[in-house]
Amino acid sequence: MLGVQILSRKKGRVLASVYVQLRTYYGPSNPISRNGIGVVGIPFCHGQSLPGVHEAPRLIRGAGFMDGLHNMLGWQVHDYGDLDFKLLKDDEPYGPCKIKYPRTNGRANKQISDAISKSIEEQGTCIALGGDHSLSAGSIHGHAAVHPNMVLIWVDAHADINTALTSYSGHLHGMSGAFAIKELQPYVPKMPGWEWLQPSLAARDIVYIGLRDVDPGERYFLDKYRIQSYDMHLVEKHGMAKIIEMTLDYINPKLNRPIHLSFDIDCLDVAFAPSTGTPVPGGLTLREALCIGQEIDNTGLLTSLDVVEVNPVLGTENGQNVTLCAANLMIQSCFGKVTAGNIPKGFEMPKPEDVGL
Repeated sequence: MLGVQILSRKKGRVLASVYVQLRTYYGPSNPISRNGIGVVGIPFCHGQSLPGVHEAPRLIRGAGFMDGLHNMLGWQVHDYGDLDFKLLKDDEPYGPCKIKYPRTNGRANKQISDAISKSIEEQGTCIALGGDHSLSAGSIHGHAAVHPNMVLIWVDAHADINTALTSYSGHLHGMSGAFAIKELQPYVPKMPGWEWLQPSLAARDIVYIGLRDVDPGERYFLDKYRIQSYDMHLVEKHGMAKIIEMTLDYINPKLNRPIHLSFDIDCLDVAFAPSTGTPVPGGLTLREALCIGQEIDNTGLLTSLDVVEVNPVLGTENGQNVTLCAANLMIQSCFGKVTAGNIPKGFEMPKPEDVGL
């Protein structure tokens, strides 16, 4: 009976935590090993047009999340450094929508896929520090190469499932999700540079949270293939705790599949993340985003996290700091930081006699 309650997640945080403890002994036949966290910097900016997003990996690191993961939360963190990308010569736009830098993006995502696979294989978990959201085509592919049964939670103002035939902007950061979904492939042209990529997920394996700016082609896919999505109206109606419960019950009901969280900072309202390239009013609060992180962490199944679209050169200095702070807190919440407070690794409560009182 206890197991049924735990798997359904109807009793909240305490039972979720009990489940993680039980999983060590009675969990899936192929348990997920998370020995540490790998960090891969992805300073890629050619999936969109605004300068500055390539600076985010360096500045997010500078905000201190790795110290928090190690010193406060006890994780072993391995920083793989930043990938190096080249803008290819003669990379002509592709197709009627004039998709920009298709070959550059394709080659970069192959690098990204390989790096994410390596991190997950060696550490058990990976944080992909973007960079723009085009990187998720590669990060999802790399994750699926290690864990073919993974599921995807995409937290974003945008669905990012346009194709080379529906994109209004011609920017690949609005198309990265389409490369991952098997059912969409009849509509997705094989662009030059992308011949290596095969889709890795069924439409049933994806949930969107936070949508509020969806293009017609994307809406068509969401409806036709019944891709589960909780837009901001539903978040407001049900509350984030219920949204996460429904998400996990839908996508991972037995809590036995690795989770990939693709977190676009523009899912947040502009009050909490003003320094991003495609802000949309009416988004998540920081508190709601941290709820997502904490509840996913409670499962013990998060094996890959994308943090994308932080653009630290946009907006005011205060806005830049607010955005970097939000990214820093979100990363830590995904790996154990709780709003109620944590006890640091190795903490001992002092007594008066310890200091001669």
